[in-house]
Amino acid sequence: MTAAPRTQPPPVTTLSQDDARRLALRAQGLLGAPDRRAGVRGVLRHLGAVQLDTISVLARSHELVPYARLGAVGRDAVDAAYWTGGHSFEYWSHAACLLPIGEWPHFAFRRRAYRAKGHRWHIMADAERSCAAVLDRLKADGPLTTTELGGGRKGGEWWDWSETKIAVEFLLDTGQVVCTERRGWKRVYDLAERAVPDALLHDDLDDAECLRRLVAQAGAAMGVATRADLADYHRLKGEQVDAVIEGSGLVPVEVEGWGKPAWADPAALAAPPRGRHRTTLLSPFDSLVWDRPRTERIFGFTHRLEAYVPRPKRIHGYFAMPLLSGGRLMGRADPAREGTTLIARQVSMQGPKAVRPMAQALHEAAAWVGCDSVRLERCDDTKLADALRAELTHMSDQAD
Repeated sequence: MTAAPRTQPPPVTTLSQDDARRLALRAQGLLGAPDRRAGVRGVLRHLGAVQLDTISVLARSHELVPYARLGAVGRDAVDAAYWTGGHSFEYWSHAACLLPIGEWPHFAFRRRAYRAKGHRWHIMADAERSCAAVLDRLKADGPLTTTELGGGRKGGEWWDWSETKIAVEFLLDTGQVVCTERRGWKRVYDLAERAVPDALLHDDLDDAECLRRLVAQAGAAMGVATRADLADYHRLKGEQVDAVIEGSGLVPVEVEGWGKPAWADPAALAAPPRGRHRTTLLSPFDSLVWDRPRTERIFGFTHRLEAYVPRPKRIHGYFAMPLLSGGRLMGRADPAREGTTLIARQVSMQGPKAVRPMAQALHEAAAWVGCDSVRLERCDDTKLADALRAELTHMSDQAD
């Protein structure tokens, strides 16, 4: 009797560091022709999550993400694409993020966890009564902000929340309430039964299936990723990734120099990444760079947000934006606006080859936000500063 042949594990694809970098760029929509027909909503569906943040220097981060991929999309059009037509909702993913409405079922595991815990940060004095009061108001009066519900603070510091604010945020965490839009940067809350299509509303997926789909989505959005990368994208735990990775559809690969297991999206491996590279400034909260260890591993570029670092200790500035050009991170600029002038308060560049891309990125960003000139304040290299000023002047003259 002949023994049955042993099942062999699938061969592991070996990728160079450049392969991995290009796969990541294409997966993030920053290599190749942009899908302008799908527009901002297409960017959101493709990325699976766009981080929100209160900081607005050049523009808010959720505006900068589609700008980096599509170019000068009108800022009003960006918000309209996100917040009208029921295409998205706000929830906890990598952080507070805009998510495609189709992802609603996949976060059932997180909503259940909040319900089981009974609170997130704050504990209500009378949870049943407070939550019922908020739900009754929303049912009677439609979508409302915290202010319209009665106020968000007791009168002290920003974290000293009122009972109403604690209640509505807990209802958001547990899925009974949805943030349907931001109005003056205030969340607008509505009942989930009104805001989420019925086919998506019910939490039918078990935790394992939720996690499997989120890991698969993260893998597709990154192209190639380690266990830590996959966990960080939607802020899962490493063991949660371990539990579902085999059923995720992602395939094991080896990336030269990474020294750790990695997985790739099969669709990303099916065709070599080719096409035009974007030259643009990136939000520090852009999903290409929001994971600092991954950014350093793929691009050899160390970056951190210094907005919350005391001014004397900042190295690159309050809201330093990495410069992407030719598929590389080539520098950073800390922007500000003064009337119709975009000010590059502080710039650093990785050599002369970065000068023209930096000038191009600053010039295009200025035009996008309605500025008609760019002024450089500081650069960490005097020769490069002179070259950048000359390039900016040349571009300004050409535009005139």
